[in-house]
Amino acid sequence: MAEEEVLVVKREVLEETGPLFHGLCFDIDEYVSRIFAPGNLKFMLRSEAENDPSYKQLIPYVLMTCNGKFLSYVRGKRGGEKRLVGNRSMGIGGHINPVDHVNNDSEIDYKDIYRRAVEREIEEEVIVSTGHTDRIVALLNDDTNEVGQVHLGVVHLWQLDAEAVDKREQMITQIGFSTPDELQAVKDTMETWSSLCLDGIEHMLDHQGHDIL
Repeated sequence: MAEEEVLVVKREVLEETGPLFHGLCFDIDEYVSRIFAPGNLKFMLRSEAENDPSYKQLIPYVLMTCNGKFLSYVRGKRGGEKRLVGNRSMGIGGHINPVDHVNNDSEIDYKDIYRRAVEREIEEEVIVSTGHTDRIVALLNDDTNEVGQVHLGVVHLWQLDAEAVDKREQMITQIGFSTPDELQAVKDTMETWSSLCLDGIEHMLDHQGHDIL
């Protein structure tokens, strides 16, 4: 079986745009433009990317909200990222792979690949039986642990028409919608990215955001 390849951006591309932030960044237009500028993205073997902090693996991280509540779940033992198993998460998402490039005869359109990856990741993990809007509200960086050092989160906010989300992937357990206060009560069980998102949740709701690429 061929080794997995993942979409990456050089850390220096982010550092050339501005100081590499910690946590959530809401002033994202210039970063997004630079990340998706020609020549700044490429696919790389995941085994190499996981051990090379000079690259950041691009990860869509989709939060879902309805009626003032937010979706969360616990990553079960079959979760893809073993270092996050057992933690509560607010985000749905994952790595972007070459499979998301559907026309191998054409020039690579990384924005199209990204859009398809978001759709694929959602469809693989959960069943969303309602309409929604989608906007990018933040970028997320955390270099304080080995997972965060090699990943960059692109935080989406899906505003759902109804609380109609069920699990599809076996890794998903204890799925449901909770208020921010209820999530704060279990914050110590959350993966780092979700904890950071929870702290910035009010800003996300008020933030105009960036239209999906």
